[in-house]
Amino acid sequence: MGDTLFPDLVVNGEHIPHTAVAAEVQNHTAPKGKPGLAWRKAAKALAMRALLLQEARRRGLTPVPEVLSPGRIETGDEALIRQLLDEAVQVPAPSDTAVRDEWARDPERFRAPPLWEVSHILIACDPRDEAARAAAKARAEALTDRLRRDPGAFARLAAEHSDCGSRTAGGSLGQIGPGDTVPEFEAALRTLAQGDILAEPVLSRHGWHVIRLDAVAIGEVLPFDAVRPAIAAALEKAAWVRAARDFAEGLTAAARITGIDLSRS
Repeated sequence: MGDTLFPDLVVNGEHIPHTAVAAEVQNHTAPKGKPGLAWRKAAKALAMRALLLQEARRRGLTPVPEVLSPGRIETGDEALIRQLLDEAVQVPAPSDTAVRDEWARDPERFRAPPLWEVSHILIACDPRDEAARAAAKARAEALTDRLRRDPGAFARLAAEHSDCGSRTAGGSLGQIGPGDTVPEFEAALRTLAQGDILAEPVLSRHGWHVIRLDAVAIGEVLPFDAVRPAIAAALEKAAWVRAARDFAEGLTAAARITGIDLSRS
């Protein structure tokens, strides 16, 4: 679908070129065969960006870019939008009562991190090499099939086949916690009950893992004083998001926009 089929996007008299919308489309997803949805998402994003920049300039703000990370500095437009929101969207800190009420809704949500005792068999490969990845997967799946029939063979198979140094300990990694392993490994681990062996090997940047959860210690419920700062920060962030949305809706309601309807989801 060519971009000429879409109407011109104009925000308070500022024309946003089709080329700008087309460039923004790559940052948005849409079902296959429906490029118009991605176009509309991109047009909405650019229209809202234009509104925010227009408001920042109306207020006479001057961009003061900040360093976001080593080698990454805000653009002038990014700085203007941040400064506008800092000035226009302000929310009070949540009260002690609100924080305690949020905690009291379900104290079970606030626990210390779990500890897992884990064993694995690693069949190493470069995931970017399709042939090597497929061959390693076949080996890992064959080991998983053998373990379905004989779970007690895990330590022996780890010693014979694993490409991880843990093979000398029967594949045991000992106790680990959240963040100690690559995300794919941890995500798979969280699906297991104590004693389970993962039904299908999981791929990480190291290769294919056959995983067994040997034991798990669920973290204890934390006392209110320990989680008070985190709850207060979460409540304040949620309030800021609501206030920012209200601010954006106010700009939209007062704007003259053609080419996209920002009021539609």
